[in-house]
Amino acid sequence: MASVFDVKPAELVTALATELKGKIKAPAWTIFVKTGTNKERPPANPDWFFIRAASVLRTIFKSENPVGVSRLRSVYGSAKSRGLRPTRFTRASGNIHRKILQQLESAGLLKQKKEGVHKGRILTPAGAGLLERIAAKIAKQAK
Repeated sequence: MASVFDVKPAELVTALATELKGKIKAPAWTIFVKTGTNKERPPANPDWFFIRAASVLRTIFKSENPVGVSRLRSVYGSAKSRGLRPTRFTRASGNIHRKILQQLESAGLLKQKKEGVHKGRILTPAGAGLLERIAAKIAKQAK
């Protein structure tokens, strides 16, 4: 059986995003919002919220410790163009990632956990099973 790490991440995230459309609901403001202060325009893809949610689910799968909003802001942040001044790293929007984590938690794919100094969310068996099932389906189609 294929592992989540055996398939291409872009294919996994795209397939997972279509699966998540039936499980979570994008807030109404997602058509207007930028994904961070470092961006000049909102995303062009209307399904960007589901793609980001799928990517967050894969990121949490890869992590050994619980993952919170602060870590996701750092992972999805990027350089901000400051005109003639040198670029600087800025973190992504926290509200977007908070809403994604809440939606995935209410869908039963994530749960909250505290391990020592690490506090955040981890995958539930249902979330890990969903990732493995989609990865196996992609690997089967590739053969």
